[in-house]
Amino acid sequence: MNAKLLPGLPADAEGVMRLAAQSMFELMADASQGMILVNREHRIVWISEGYKKALPRLGFEDEHDFVGRRIEDVVPNTLMAQVIETGRPILVDVITNVSGTFVVSRLPLRDEAGAVIGALGIILLDNQQTAMQPLMQKFSRLQEELDEARRQLAAQRRPKHQIASFIGSSPAALEVKRHARRVAMTDSTVLLLGETGTGKELLAHAIHAASPRAAKPLVGINIAAIPDTLLEAELFGVAPGAYTGADRKGRDGKFAIADGGTLFLDEIGDMPLALQSKLLRVLQEQEFEPLGSNKVRRVDVRVIAATSRDLNAMMARGEFRADLYYRLNVLPIRLPALRERQGDIEALADALGEDIARRSGMPVRTLEPDALELLARQSWPGNIRELRNALEQASMMTDELHLRAEHFSGLLPDAPAVAPPAPAPADETAVLRPLPEQIAALERQAIAAALAHTQGNKLAAAKLLQISRAALYDKLAAYSL
Repeated sequence: MNAKLLPGLPADAEGVMRLAAQSMFELMADASQGMILVNREHRIVWISEGYKKALPRLGFEDEHDFVGRRIEDVVPNTLMAQVIETGRPILVDVITNVSGTFVVSRLPLRDEAGAVIGALGIILLDNQQTAMQPLMQKFSRLQEELDEARRQLAAQRRPKHQIASFIGSSPAALEVKRHARRVAMTDSTVLLLGETGTGKELLAHAIHAASPRAAKPLVGINIAAIPDTLLEAELFGVAPGAYTGADRKGRDGKFAIADGGTLFLDEIGDMPLALQSKLLRVLQEQEFEPLGSNKVRRVDVRVIAATSRDLNAMMARGEFRADLYYRLNVLPIRLPALRERQGDIEALADALGEDIARRSGMPVRTLEPDALELLARQSWPGNIRELRNALEQASMMTDELHLRAEHFSGLLPDAPAVAPPAPAPADETAVLRPLPEQIAALERQAIAAALAHTQGNKLAAAKLLQISRAALYDKLAAYSL
């Protein structure tokens, strides 16, 4: 290029870049609100006059108390250490800390050999700059919304139950609560064993709530409810672009979400063999690889597993890994079946009745002695879940506030049948009543008789009356049967 066209300007690329860098640095120095220099060991070696004005907001009165300290110890949310370690600049960033919100730039500094020897931080604009107020306000609003979303998510992941929520004062129930309090103070894996409906999920929440991890997330997953093809991604997450159609940003699994807290693996006996070895590695090493990734991710997770299946029999059939069983079975707690603690049925029925009323908006029902005696005679293969179902159905089918044994007719095997209402005496005034009233009385009598004949089986009663089950339910509600 003709030198006459470039008076005083360099004619080579290296010279142009050097001049541009010098001009850019001078411009940034003039426009900046403050600058800070950090060495290879992350220690502050110099600050500009502008930066000194921000020291009181950081809690320092004198620069001699500030210079010489490690940058991460005195400036919250700084990324200067990252710039030094990676050698990559962060040209524009927004940072918020105790001293305000700032637009900053961070540049690595290299010696002649190209080695990183420190970093320079530049405050380009602070929150006093009126030209940046709209951007700063928008950033602050987004930060507040993010914080609120995190608070809501944390609230959803808090444990719903305490150990006292496991209702019962029978020896079996007291033993369960004693074991739960003991294991809650450890970090070892817990295995909850028991039939369906015995309260394993409730106890998992209670153990987490009583543990040192209570402030961290409690994340639950029902193994049996997730298809085998999706279970690995649900547990361990998906790396960005792991497969066609996957989220380019990737997705965290339950182990990553529960980091620092507790992961509840319900129905662990339904986990496919192919995934059992990967779960074993997480339990042993506290590390895993997301689906489609070759990078190991470390986590700090306490696992509580539960199952209603016989894991010993499954091991004998080759359906469950013995090494995983022994790793899970560190602190086993067996939850008793309801038939093993029938002395707790009255307390359970009272608590369940109050919860049913609260959720449905109905008044609280109380149980008469004959109803309690009927409930105590049952074998309850579905345990507390089955007991709740029977109480809820009986409460829905009557307006009476006191449930008697007959209200469980058709719900429990040996419940007495509902007696049909006595027929009204025939007199002349009955014939003179309006026809709709007489038809309604006849329908009510016929429905009551059909229910008594079928021992409360509503489907059978509807077939006997040759009406649909929906129509029968409508009439039951209309006639308060």
